Amino acid sequence: MKLAAAAYRMDFLDSWDAYVAKLTAWVEDAAGQGADLLVFPEYGAMELATLAGRAAAGDLEASLHAVSERIPQVDALHAELAKRHGVHILAASAPVFDPDLGARPVNRARLFAPSGAMGVQDKQIMTRFEREDWGVVGGGPLALFDTALGRIGILICYDSEYPLLARAMTEADLILVPSCTEAAHGYNRVRIGAMARALEQQCVTVMASTVGDCDWSEAVDTNCGMGGIFGPPDTGFPADGVLAQGRMNQPGWTIAELDLDAVARVRKDGVVLNRSHWAEQAGRDSPAVLRPLS
Repeated sequence: MKLAAAAYRMDFLDSWDAYVAKLTAWVEDAAGQGADLLVFPEYGAMELATLAGRAAAGDLEASLHAVSERIPQVDALHAELAKRHGVHILAASAPVFDPDLGARPVNRARLFAPSGAMGVQDKQIMTRFEREDWGVVGGGPLALFDTALGRIGILICYDSEYPLLARAMTEADLILVPSCTEAAHGYNRVRIGAMARALEQQCVTVMASTVGDCDWSEAVDTNCGMGGIFGPPDTGFPADGVLAQGRMNQPGWTIAELDLDAVARVRKDGVVLNRSHWAEQAGRDSPAVLRPLS
């Protein structure tokens, strides 16, 4: 299969048709390169707030509602494009007001299959900005999606920095990491997290990023990153674990080819077996005893 990770620049949209044209072009580009799975970044959907005008896009609370109200329409478009091109698409995550989860919005990614099937994954752990300034909250539990491309899990940005979340989806062949980071520090935190999760669970992680400046938004005003696809640095994978990476802050797709059997082989007969040996931490992971040197 071919995996595609986006470095996605958000735009000030003048109409819904402009968004349709943009998304269609992105999907056609990746599909034209043979991609089977397309991964868009965290909060890439915030550009939809501009359809409500600059004032709404620039207001933290108003932008949440403006985007959430568009999601049914956005999802229908993604479903149609996935079916038309025969691809799986992880749509850019978006703030969604879900009455089943409370009064505040969650950060939700949606995975579309060519068959028309869809799955959703909410972010689990909020960053300081999300919880202190924006009022976005943790959502529904982690899920593992059984697809024609293998078992897929999703860890949205900050979630990828927590190994126990990845361990909860240890049966995943692929873990998708949509991200939105404003500076190189944040990009590298998520990148290191994505690479560490690939090492620990002996799987492949696919990281997508937002890039560029958005002077119309307080929430996503500055963005830094690139696409990256990572595996365990072990048998059947590159020595540094990097299957493919883009160029910093350059919009476009990063694409890598993957033989999914490589994941099964490294889990069974890698030089090391991190995933299988994980349980040996139990009993050894209590707080270390502070002892003086003797």
